[in-house]
Amino acid sequence: MPVIKARTEFARALNQICAERGIELKAVLDSIKIAILAAYKKDFGLEEEFEYFVDLDPETGATKILGHPQDKPKEKKEITPPDFGRIAAQTARQVILQKIREAEKAAIINEYKKRIGTLVNVRILRFDGPNIICDIGRDQGLMPLSEQVKNDDYRLNQRLTVYILDIQETKKGEQVIVSRSHKGLVESLFRREVPEVASGAAEIKVIAREAGNRSKVAVFSDKDGVDPVGSCVGQKGVRVQAVINELNGEKIDIIQWNEDPAKFIAAALSPAENIKVQLNEKKKVALVTISEDQLSLAIGKDGQNVRLAAKLTGWKIDIKSGKQRVIEKESELDKLGLKKKVRNLLIKAGITKAEELEEKQGELSKIKGLGSKSIEEIKELFKK
Repeated sequence: MPVIKARTEFARALNQICAERGIELKAVLDSIKIAILAAYKKDFGLEEEFEYFVDLDPETGATKILGHPQDKPKEKKEITPPDFGRIAAQTARQVILQKIREAEKAAIINEYKKRIGTLVNVRILRFDGPNIICDIGRDQGLMPLSEQVKNDDYRLNQRLTVYILDIQETKKGEQVIVSRSHKGLVESLFRREVPEVASGAAEIKVIAREAGNRSKVAVFSDKDGVDPVGSCVGQKGVRVQAVINELNGEKIDIIQWNEDPAKFIAAALSPAENIKVQLNEKKKVALVTISEDQLSLAIGKDGQNVRLAAKLTGWKIDIKSGKQRVIEKESELDKLGLKKKVRNLLIKAGITKAEELEEKQGELSKIKGLGSKSIEEIKELFKK
């Protein structure tokens, strides 16, 4: 990084600041010049027929205002007002402090960029409209409405474990985005609580989650003597219970992953048992035959079990038992974390994709049964 000869206090201080904060010296000097010219304009104004320059001595910090008629560039002269040195020095100090703050912010953001996909313990500082602002340590994190669990009760000063999801550009600059609804939170919690997952001896293959209600976690291991399901459950369920507690009681099914789709689908529909699966590979449809006494378990409350199984496996699931038939597949709307009732109303109205929902925001009030609060929550999902 270029430096100036540090014979004066100004030069020594500027060099030290730039070196310690990783700031380019030229960028600081250029910013000081721009700010000083703005200060001159504010206090003394600028004549339209004149062109103005700032001469800043990088060694002493001495500042001059120069100008010349626009049509006579060779007639440059000093027009520094009396006592302007004090204004210039104050402006320079403000610019340097701002550059320090920017450098510190950039360093913090770079630190959190390296921590994307990990957990952090936070404290809720305030509510900004539908968003939650959290203390994440060296910075503040933003939890948008789309990353919140809808049935959680968030409170000021509440302490939570969240998932660092992304760094996004906002009106206030780069912002750390944290999540409580992302399935990565579940995976990271298991990695924290289960040594076999942390070491790679057991692998989490896929997770299907309806945040706040239930998750299905498919696990696998090719290591001798490692039971991936048992490892994640823990002795007397202690490990999975630790994850459930962090998720405020969200139910978790741990399932053995299998490369055979039929066996995997049967496992995904647990706690239902004695399941027969026939596959239509071309249409990627699984026809499931099950006894009457297992049907309600396979379907689950409000269809949640079969819906999560479809998400987990990526197959459309067609369940048959006696006269009853249930077809479930993963909908793109499920990725938005909508309430089951809202999701079903949208699908009934012919809206099945996220982009369709975004395009038809202005028509939502026409959907019978869809309330104003739900419409507002949907619109918040697409705000940038």
